[in-house]
Amino acid sequence: MAGNRTFTMIKPDAVKAGHIGAILKMINDAGFRIVSMKLTKLSTEKAGEFYEVHKERPFYGELVEFMSSGAIVAAILEKDNAVEDFRTLIGATNPAEAAPGTIRALYATSIGENAVHGADSDENADREGNFHFAGTEMF
Repeated sequence: MAGNRTFTMIKPDAVKAGHIGAILKMINDAGFRIVSMKLTKLSTEKAGEFYEVHKERPFYGELVEFMSSGAIVAAILEKDNAVEDFRTLIGATNPAEAAPGTIRALYATSIGENAVHGADSDENADREGNFHFAGTEMF
């Protein structure tokens, strides 16, 4: 996936608020191609495993609880410079600091409930995509 693929999740807050379609439209309009996608729900165990890199951080328990609280949309996206371009599209983690017109500026309600996850490196995009999808589910 290096260089042209990234991983995202539309988080439980945005799914519950009915923003899946609007967020996917923004992703498509930004030139990304969806190569894998599914609506699913993370168990507490799977959310903990996915966010294990944050295990020692004070927000870990709250993050795991939130991410297992409802349905998510997991997706692998393809575009040149995918990771960096997607990070620009989603905006800053804190929606108050997110650039106007970004996904988080439009749909996030707080730092914790910030609508979407976006991989922060090619390596993490690969790891996160493989966490959610089998090779036969990537097109």
